[in-house]
Order: sequence, then C-alpha cells, then structure tokens
Amino acid sequence: MRTTVRLDEALLLRAKRHAADTRRTLTQLIADGLLGLIEREQGTQSPRRVKLPVFKGDGVHEGVDVNSSVSALEQMERGIAT
Repeated sequence: MRTTVRLDEALLLRAKRHAADTRRTLTQLIADGLLGLIEREQGTQSPRRVKLPVFKGDGVHEGVDVNSSVSALEQMERGIAT
C-alpha cells in the first residue's frame, strides 16, 4: 500500500542515513519503527527481540582462546579455566 508521510527534512535525512547504515530501505525502517512503537506502547514484545544475559567477571582467563571452542572446552575439562 502507498501512503504519503510528511516529515521534517532533517528527520528524513537522518532516517535515510540510518536505513542505509543498517542496510534497510526507508520503508522497512519506518515499518520497523512503527511496529516497535506500537508493541512498546501496548506492552507486547516482538518475537524478533531477544534478551541476552549479561555476565560480570574478570574477563577471559589466561590461555583461553575464545575463537576456539575446542581449546576452551579442553581447558575447562582440565580445570584450568574455572
């Protein structure tokens, strides 16, 4: 469906830039924004949103290669990275 939306020129430029930066069309950006606003105001959540757990600590232990799951698993099994 086609519709006409009147936006402030500065807002339109920001929206176009953001759409390009996120590899979306302006239409997709507007639809995503409207859907997000409606869901937030209605108290519903989009199935696309994922809550990721946050962990605190001292970071990666010495000798743990975060790019190698095998290496990390071996060290965990030996008790070095606990």
